[in-house]
Amino acid sequence: MNAPFEYLLRLGDDRIILGHRLSEWCGHAPILEEDIALANIALDLIGQASLLLGLAGKIEGQGRDGDALAYLRDAVEFRNALLLELPKGDFAVTIVRQLFFSVFALLQAEALERSSDQELAGIAAKAVKEFRYHVRHSADWVLKLGGGTTESQNRAQRAVDDLWRYTGELFLADDVDRAAAASGFGVDPSTLENAWSETVRDVLARAGLTIPDVSYMQRGGRTGRHTEHLGHLLGEMQILARSHPGASW
Repeated sequence: MNAPFEYLLRLGDDRIILGHRLSEWCGHAPILEEDIALANIALDLIGQASLLLGLAGKIEGQGRDGDALAYLRDAVEFRNALLLELPKGDFAVTIVRQLFFSVFALLQAEALERSSDQELAGIAAKAVKEFRYHVRHSADWVLKLGGGTTESQNRAQRAVDDLWRYTGELFLADDVDRAAAASGFGVDPSTLENAWSETVRDVLARAGLTIPDVSYMQRGGRTGRHTEHLGHLLGEMQILARSHPGASW
């Protein structure tokens, strides 16, 4: 098992899949400023994914670069969390999901700043600055939706209810995570759960939103067992690279 390679795939896939989902809001956000904000967050995530998948290809040593890993793998080879491949839904779904992931990703990036791999540590250091903004932006919007109209609060609550059962997968640790953490390369995601829960629960409470009573958390993305939505997303995301093999841009 090449734990560093597999670990980097998880990091990169999380970001490129969510970045693509956010890009679907271009020209469709509720206000112009938010259209620009979501596009910029998407660019942050895709930029991080490019660096992470590029490093993964280098570590794999099989001649695949970041583009090949992003655009020439099938759905079963992707290792993103299921939460991130779900359809963008309405604005409340996008914002609540962004809060859930951004808080996790910020904690993860802060820990990865201490990675034994200097290139990964450098990528993480840059990402920390971006995720601090992502957390602030999504938290502000959750507070606005929860404290807004009856309609906005109902939509935000429905988004929390629907997405909460996917959050547990972010913190599931397996042999890949444990090996990466033991070597100092990565971080065990289970160690981030308490801090994540404290931050997210505080934002939701201040927004007047309640956490559903969920007995089972969805899982499978880290081992390639995805929802049908990922295949449709990849069909759109990869069409150019697959239609013109060997092209560079």
